[in-house]
Amino acid sequence: MKNFLSNYKSTIILIVAIIVGSFIGLIFQEKATILSPFGDIFLNLLLVIIIPLIFLNITTAITKMKSPKRMGKILGVIVIVFLAMSLISVFVGFAATFKSDLVSLEDGEAIKNSLEEVETKQEELNILQRTANLLTVNDFPKLFSKDNITALLVAAIIFGTAVRMSKEKGEMVRQFLESANSVVENVLKIIMYYAPIGLGCYMASMVGSFGTTIAIGYVKTFILYTIVSIIFFVVFYTLCAFISGGKKGVKAFWKNAIPPTLTALATCSSAASIPANIKASKCMGVSDDIAETTIPLGTSFHKDGTIIGSMFKIMFLVSLFGMQINTFSEIIGMLGIALVANLLITAVPIGGGTISEMFIISMMGFPVATLPILTIIATIIDAPATALNSVGDSVASLLVARFVDGKDWMKNKNKNI
Repeated sequence: MKNFLSNYKSTIILIVAIIVGSFIGLIFQEKATILSPFGDIFLNLLLVIIIPLIFLNITTAITKMKSPKRMGKILGVIVIVFLAMSLISVFVGFAATFKSDLVSLEDGEAIKNSLEEVETKQEELNILQRTANLLTVNDFPKLFSKDNITALLVAAIIFGTAVRMSKEKGEMVRQFLESANSVVENVLKIIMYYAPIGLGCYMASMVGSFGTTIAIGYVKTFILYTIVSIIFFVVFYTLCAFISGGKKGVKAFWKNAIPPTLTALATCSSAASIPANIKASKCMGVSDDIAETTIPLGTSFHKDGTIIGSMFKIMFLVSLFGMQINTFSEIIGMLGIALVANLLITAVPIGGGTISEMFIISMMGFPVATLPILTIIATIIDAPATALNSVGDSVASLLVARFVDGKDWMKNKNKNI
């Protein structure tokens, strides 16, 4: 019992805080939003530390790699794992919604009639330009913004590689980066002491705001998405853990998956979940270089929950406007749109997906006035979607470890506490 409390003390405290926050939200409803600033303090502290944490984690992970070939192998396997898991996610999203009328014609008319007529300037989407803006910025200070995490990842990889190429001349820089990384990780530990209060207040505010105000069509979408998310989490992620390390892999996954799951559910931010995710992956036995590379990269490039959610958004509008899907090419087109839309969503709480939603509307030919509909859907599914996004990165790190370090990687792993 003593060992149990020692291992799960922080998890139990987080669960209790979130349950208490949920009850406060249900009891006081909109009045509970007065607690929102206390939750915002925690989220803001996390988002501030995220930028140096990502940069230092990536650069030090690369500089610590004993073999450049290992770095290339890790990155290559990461790309394959992300692609495979994303393809499975988009097919799951489509299968779950293809025969489901997310909104009836009557509800659809009510929703369409309730939309306010607003003029929204629709920016012409250029995929190549979007890609350039995603991977790079035009001013150095912009790298250190939570809105440009993907560009920061690219810069960190280039910088870490440059330090390695410098060999002896880059040794002092490498030592400085490792020292700074250690300091930043301790700053994170200090912030996490506030986590129970911050997460509890965040949940109270969220439940108080959205607990009783969702229309029938949105309720149906939320319930179906939640069911699909739970099944996907339990079945698919357990299968991936088994592929990674057999029964030991499954046990390691379920023992360590709760903290990042709770952090994601409470904050609705993949970026804010990075620290908990990296720690969980290391505790599962994943090596430092793999965990500290896979998790930050996954925050931008691998989002199982977001991909499934994109299919729900597309199929919601398909049901709303009574569109017919008759050909295989139309299905492939929708799957492709959902996959690309995934790359346009930033790793921040509600609001990070507006560009993605505009992309869906533009590519599917829906009127711009439907943007508020997708915003509502994004809001109500944000918590379970973020949980899949976040924990999916930990699962991906297990798979990467399996294919980089071999089938016996769990037997030879170093214990990470």
